[in-house]
Amino acid sequence: MEIGGIERSLINMLDNIDYEQYNVDLLIYQHTGEMMDLIPDKVNVLPEIHKYSLFRKPVAQCIKEGNLMIPSMRILSKIIAELKARRWRLQEGSGYIQMQLSMKYSTFLLPELSKVYDLAISYAWPHDIIIKKVKAHKKIAWVHTDYSKLEIDHQQDLSVWKKFDCIAAVSEECLNSFLKQYPSLKEKAMVIENVTSPLFITKMAKEISDEIPFLSHHFNLLSVGRLSYVKGFDLAVNALKQLHEKGLTNIKWYVVGYGGYEQELREIIGKNELQDSFILLGKKTNPYQYMKACDLYVQPSRYEGKAVTVTEAMIVGKPVLITDYPTAKSQVTDGYDGYICELNVNGLVDGIENLYNDVQFRSDLIKNVQGKDYYNGHELEKLYQIIS
Repeated sequence: MEIGGIERSLINMLDNIDYEQYNVDLLIYQHTGEMMDLIPDKVNVLPEIHKYSLFRKPVAQCIKEGNLMIPSMRILSKIIAELKARRWRLQEGSGYIQMQLSMKYSTFLLPELSKVYDLAISYAWPHDIIIKKVKAHKKIAWVHTDYSKLEIDHQQDLSVWKKFDCIAAVSEECLNSFLKQYPSLKEKAMVIENVTSPLFITKMAKEISDEIPFLSHHFNLLSVGRLSYVKGFDLAVNALKQLHEKGLTNIKWYVVGYGGYEQELREIIGKNELQDSFILLGKKTNPYQYMKACDLYVQPSRYEGKAVTVTEAMIVGKPVLITDYPTAKSQVTDGYDGYICELNVNGLVDGIENLYNDVQFRSDLIKNVQGKDYYNGHELEKLYQIIS
């Protein structure tokens, strides 16, 4: 339960379930992460199963603890995934395929859960474990990303997806991109949007913190997300460089998040001499107070399913700028409650410059997001219908 969009959306869903009608068990492979404490008390968190936790621990640690089989499968998966990634010339490398193969080769080593459920939900990909290790009358898996961009072994992926009774995508655009890849699954697929918790988010945004570095004489941009190629932070650095070259040197860009792309990102920041202007804030348990304090929230992603952080920034009343990734129009109505720019450096530069200079436009965006009701707990009715 590390800090992340999928984890936050899971917490929001658990917060809104009708516990007078349903009992909920939660299986977490490894009981770590800042969001463990946010799991509602009414949820029965199942005890950690040691072998399940081995997927997240470093291989060397697993071996040191005397566990050999699953780490061996992970090493084998890494080798095969790297070979596939080179053969297919994948932009993002072998990481996703390695995850697929690790699950495929290791799941048979895991113990099966003894309880039989009315509904089993696999909330995070890969989805092998719910299929192979959990007994339930119906099973549903979630789609959180844009499948037109995901670099995985689609044939292997389909072999897992087709075993579910239902597939839930977080937006209509997300569903469409999934079905373009897997048209045979159309009858099983539906939209269940991420459930939002506006009261919780606005409460957290009001917390006072001395850590926030934003200064009033700066124009403070904020992005929140995993430090990865997908999130487009390299584009953001180059965009900020161009904005400074245009004389807009009071623009500062802050990023809340962590991830494996951090070193590469720091090198890009250093190359552009933006160490004092493009600032990585690291992992934060409460990103909402940073959202509340910024002047403009920016999502520079190459692709998204439906970015939780964009909706959260709108909930706290901020103007948002997002790149034109394939599912962008499911996030905002361009020009009304957000602004969609071209998905490249020049697009980000033009979008930020327009919003920087046009104070009235920013005010209109703020007015329009403040007038919306973001609560959508009724989405869970779709889930209840599957059970019945």
